[in-house]
Amino acid sequence: MIYRFIYNLLIHLFSPFLLGLLYWPKRGKPGFGARWTEHLGLVSRPRKVNPVWLHAVSVGEMVAATPLIRAIKAEHPELPILVTTTTRTGADQAEKLGNLIEHRYAPLDFPWAVSLFLRRIKPRALLIMETELWPNWLAACGRKQLPVMVLNARLSARSAERYKRFHGIFRLLLANISHIACQHRDDADRFADLGLSRDKLSVTGSIKFDIDYDDEVRRQGQALREQLGAQRPVWIAASTHEGEDEQLLAAHRGLLQSHPQALLILVPRHPQRFEQVAELITQQGFSLSRRTDSNELHNIQVYLGDTMGELPVMLSAADVAFVGGSLIERGGHNLLEPAVLGKPILSGPSVFNFNDIYQQLNSNDGLITVGDCHSLATTLENLFEDSERCISIGTNAKNVVERNRGAIAESINKIMRFF
Repeated sequence: MIYRFIYNLLIHLFSPFLLGLLYWPKRGKPGFGARWTEHLGLVSRPRKVNPVWLHAVSVGEMVAATPLIRAIKAEHPELPILVTTTTRTGADQAEKLGNLIEHRYAPLDFPWAVSLFLRRIKPRALLIMETELWPNWLAACGRKQLPVMVLNARLSARSAERYKRFHGIFRLLLANISHIACQHRDDADRFADLGLSRDKLSVTGSIKFDIDYDDEVRRQGQALREQLGAQRPVWIAASTHEGEDEQLLAAHRGLLQSHPQALLILVPRHPQRFEQVAELITQQGFSLSRRTDSNELHNIQVYLGDTMGELPVMLSAADVAFVGGSLIERGGHNLLEPAVLGKPILSGPSVFNFNDIYQQLNSNDGLITVGDCHSLATTLENLFEDSERCISIGTNAKNVVERNRGAIAESINKIMRFF
């Protein structure tokens, strides 16, 4: 009890700072509009009673959850699902599921907000994507005897060591969790080492490997490629961050020395940076067009992906894919999005968020690691001059995805035990 008292005291004391982080306007950052009150538990009641509550904090988790939701609805169309996200970009991703789900913003972890949310939604169970564990959420679900299942769970060695320093708090969290479906055996072992009973643990594999794109994505990708120029070398830098774009543009400048017709598709991770990155591109002297423009595309040097939700189309249009968040210390982003499309993947060395996936791709020659802008430029030159090597790496990456499919079916089997 003392832990929870201290925790609740701290979150209320720091609430102005926390709310400022969430709501402070930034250029290009989408707002919440009138729905911001949903973060305080002021949500409308669902159309169908007693839905399954699935939480996916933002875009990455929502992308991973999408094929799972589709599979659940295909097998159990009568089962109502209410999805919560914390971010607006996650909400935009959820909207693509249409009538398969209802969406609300997740309550912040104030005890009164969580209680109000649960009274209005009346869920039958809570499914949490990855490891988004909030003390008041779990305590409130425990009081109502709601099953809580964590899906696609990861627990790195570094995170496990941090949790050990606050072992008493973590044991309180685990007490209200019904089951954790882990991506890998190492994840399950770390949860067990922290005190979770082995009968509450399973290893289902990573849901991310069950990613797929329909024919429409590929058709749109081909159409975009025709607009950009079918014969020119095209590479994409996906989900990039501040401090990384400069390195990528430097690599592209180097590539243009040997391949003057080359095109870089640059897709920043966060929409609030679209304008900033556009300014950076033009300041560095590159000719620019944007996804939201309708300009002539054949002679440009950089194409800025300044929309949300269209990354698969732009990946499909490229020959080679660099995955961002990896040339700086951000831990990388989802390497499987280009892999499932059969694209050769380039990554920087910072991949701790996706280390297991990175290791599989790397050991199967489905990925090349680059350390800086110079090695990136050299690697791109070599790949564009060796089409067979380019195709081989992309094929190897896709094969890794195919060999690891099946996590969704395993996860659904675990989920249905609680209904």
